[in-house]
Parts: sequence; C-alpha cells; structure tokens
Amino acid sequence: MASPQQARSAQHDYDFDCLVFIGRFQPPHLGHLAVIHQALKRARQVIVLVGSAWQARSLRNPWRFDERQAMLRGCFDEEDNQRLDIEPLLDALYNDDVWVRDVQRKVRDVASPQHGRLPRTGLIGASRGQSSYYLSLFPQWESVSVPLVEGISASQIRERLFRSHSSAGDYLSTGAAHDLPPSVHAALGTFADEEPFQRLIEEQQLLEQYRSAWAEAPYPPIFVTVNAVVVQSGHVLLVKRTAAPGKGLLALPGGFINPHERLLDACLRELRERLRLKVPEPVLKGSLRGQRLFDEPHRSWRGRTLAEAFYFALRPEQQLPQLKPAKGGDHARWVALADLEPESLFEDHFFIIQNFLGLPADFGGS
Repeated sequence: MASPQQARSAQHDYDFDCLVFIGRFQPPHLGHLAVIHQALKRARQVIVLVGSAWQARSLRNPWRFDERQAMLRGCFDEEDNQRLDIEPLLDALYNDDVWVRDVQRKVRDVASPQHGRLPRTGLIGASRGQSSYYLSLFPQWESVSVPLVEGISASQIRERLFRSHSSAGDYLSTGAAHDLPPSVHAALGTFADEEPFQRLIEEQQLLEQYRSAWAEAPYPPIFVTVNAVVVQSGHVLLVKRTAAPGKGLLALPGGFINPHERLLDACLRELRERLRLKVPEPVLKGSLRGQRLFDEPHRSWRGRTLAEAFYFALRPEQQLPQLKPAKGGDHARWVALADLEPESLFEDHFFIIQNFLGLPADFGGS
C-alpha cells in the first residue's frame, strides 16, 4: 500500500520526475531556498548536489558537507525532506569532463525510475550566474530558470561573518535575517562559538593585512608561484603547514619565484633549500615528466595567484629519499597515494596531484 506522501505525489501533476540543483551553499541562503522551493513545486524528486565536498576548511569553504546538509535539511519540513536528496560532490577544478561524469553518475544512482522508464530530468538554477554554463555541459537535461533573488551573495555573507569577531556578531544580530533562513542563522550562531570559526577569523585578519599591503598598487597584483609534485614508489612528497593560512594542512613543496630566476630553477631551489631533498639536481631534472600552469581564479586566498607545477617521477627504490628540512623550513614527509584525502590538503593541491597522476575522484564519505 502506498504511503500518504506517495499518494499525494501521485495525485500531483509534476512537470518533471527529477530536478537537479547544483551549488556550493557556503552557506545556504534565501536565494538557494527560492530555487529549491520552485523545484519541489515542479518535480516529484529534487536532487541537491553540494559542491566543494571533502574540502579543507577555508574562508571560501568554511563549512563541511555534513554541516551544509544539516543546514539545508533544517529549512524544510518532513514531507519536503522526503522528496529531497542532498548529495556531496567533489570539485574537479581542472577537468570539466571528470566533474560532468561525477554529476551524471550521482543523478543516475539517486534518481528514482518511474514505471520502468528513465525519469524525466531537468537542471534548475537561478536565471543568472553559472546555470547557463551548467546547461552547456548537460545537453541531455532540460533547463529550468528561476528568477534570481537580488542582493544576496554567499561570498558577501562569508566576508561579513569573518571580517572580525565583533562584526560577525553584529552581522548575525542585524543583517543576517535578510539573507539567511532561521535554521541557517541559528547554525551559524553556534558555529561562531566553535574553534574552527576562530581559526577562520585569524585567516581573515591575515588576508586583510595582505590586501592592505597592496592597496596602493596601480593594478590588482597577480602572483606567480611554483609547486613540485615529487612521486616515488607510490608516495608523494608533501609538507605540513605550520602557520595560517591552512595551518596543519598538507601542501605541495613550493613558493614564490624570485625576480631573476626561471620557473624550474625556482622549483628546484625550493626543494633544495627548504626541504634539502637528498636527490641530486641532475637526477631531478632527468625525472621531470610534465608541467602545467594551474590558474583557477579562486585557487588561493591571496588573490589572483598562478601556480606552475612540475611533476617529477623518481625511479622506484626500496628506500624513499631522505628529507632534512632546513631551520625554519617546512615539515616534510612522504605520503602514500592511497592515504591522500582532499580535506587534508591546502588550497587546490589535491587537484594538482590528481591532474598529473589521474587519482580517482570518487569518495564514499561525507
């Protein structure tokens, strides 16, 4: 016998069997809710794909997937939640094809077949922003546009929240009600009392200092850095960051280039001086298997920062090369490829490694 909810759904003449809404929801706001409410009116099932899952906490990604999922669930009653599927989605910053495949797989696995046929599926989003770009990647799905809720921006919400502890309190007590559903407002109030919030406040203060140092520049600065992806015997060379931003996270060795050096020379210098990697420079150069510029606009907290990464594939050996960090240098270690987790890596470094090594993008947790 059908449940009352199933009976009500059967009586409703929906336009779609399934509507898909893709977003980062950092945090969920009233604009997101307007899209989901419209989707619930028009589709029997709504799949919400939450991007930037499994990312380390940062000013751009303050909340983990499970926290965002709970915030979204708290905005809907039990009946609506029964028709909502909220799933994590890993970014694939430098490979649209991988990202599209992951979205297709998620929808295929979650969408409910209707009477033995494939569900009629659509992609829903605000009438501006990235929805038109998404449409070009999924021509097999129909497009549904929802009017944009003006004046609400997740990036502005984050900046107001983390600008300083006092202003965060002011924002939550005054301006947040215009942007956030009550359940999300309450969740952010609880989060503001927790340790991760304090670390993000510290990072925001550092960012403001960084910006003020370049405030008089005639043009917005563009920084150039180098990174080394050094792999041997199923391990990759990483360093543990000892200060904000990203304190405690693992990162690829690297840094800023000097004014009068070439990119490869800068990369080799970082390995030699900061890590004192016990591999002769001719061997490193002979192990170079590729290089690429990584230029995702939001990849770094510093602003527009380009990273040229070099991939060194060292010959397999029983013993991994020794590491002797210089005084004041980074804490380096060899990490097994099977132990790499996106949420433990700084900025886009997981995706840089993935680009060279072809690591799978599927993760089972939340």
